Amino acid sequence: MGIVVVGTVAFDTVETPFGRGENVLGGSATYFSTSASFFTDVSLVAVVGEDFPAEHVSFLQSRDINTDGLQRIPGKTFHWSGKYGYDLNEAQTLDTQLNVLTEFRPNLPESYRDADYLFLANIDPDLQMEVLDQVRRPKLVACDTMNFWISSKPEELKKVLRKVDIVVINEGEARQFTNQSNLVKAAREIIALGCKRLVVKRGEYGVLMFTADSVFAAPAYPLEEVFDPTGAGDTFAGGFMGYLANTGDLSEEGLRQAIVFGSVMASFNVEDFSLDRMKRLEYREIEARYRSFKALTSFRDISELKS
Repeated sequence: MGIVVVGTVAFDTVETPFGRGENVLGGSATYFSTSASFFTDVSLVAVVGEDFPAEHVSFLQSRDINTDGLQRIPGKTFHWSGKYGYDLNEAQTLDTQLNVLTEFRPNLPESYRDADYLFLANIDPDLQMEVLDQVRRPKLVACDTMNFWISSKPEELKKVLRKVDIVVINEGEARQFTNQSNLVKAAREIIALGCKRLVVKRGEYGVLMFTADSVFAAPAYPLEEVFDPTGAGDTFAGGFMGYLANTGDLSEEGLRQAIVFGSVMASFNVEDFSLDRMKRLEYREIEARYRSFKALTSFRDISELKS
């Protein structure tokens, strides 16, 4: 099967200089699975409350996302409220209501447990470990995290990082986790914990991918209008993992291509609020932007230069 993603399905209230979205569909697993669904089969594990509309579930299913692992329990759905200024790289969290997320215990359906690809989105590291104990022999496991878990559960997070192949993290969190101001040194420290690769999200400055002995840099796609960066990191991860699951190519070149596809997906996501841009996205647009993306950093080899 394709990818299993474990994370959040949520309501977001988001304000940017360009508008406001009230109680819109959000959550790490939602953005990830929507993005990945353009490339491969996706099975989702998350929890929602009694207030979660059937139309949102129908949307996920319309993308051929398997929702057998979406639990609905008594209570209210996780709700995040945030605000962006003109610096869209960082949100100011106004309110976080965990609600049913405090009761969440990820229980993978039997059909999920043979997944080839697993993505542990941003949830409690203890829950990420519970998921790792339920899968059998995945080809590739990646995880995300955030500053809250870095500060509150650093030792538990380290245990997760030792068990996964790829860690996806943003620039500030990499520095926070290692107490290193230099990003390259921070990356080396995280990789030394046991993961094979570190993917560092840098917002409008692009993405860096580190191994123990290599670095790959991809720029962000230059956009004239950015409306809402919420979920961009999860959309990136969905494109990245979705492409890998589609091709099965885990070579260095394959992973670099996947980074670019992830960046392409994130560039679409930020063009509108919530998942509105993703809902009207077509695959031909993804291919066209990939080609444009490639042209951004195309230049002659030094051997072609005249002496």
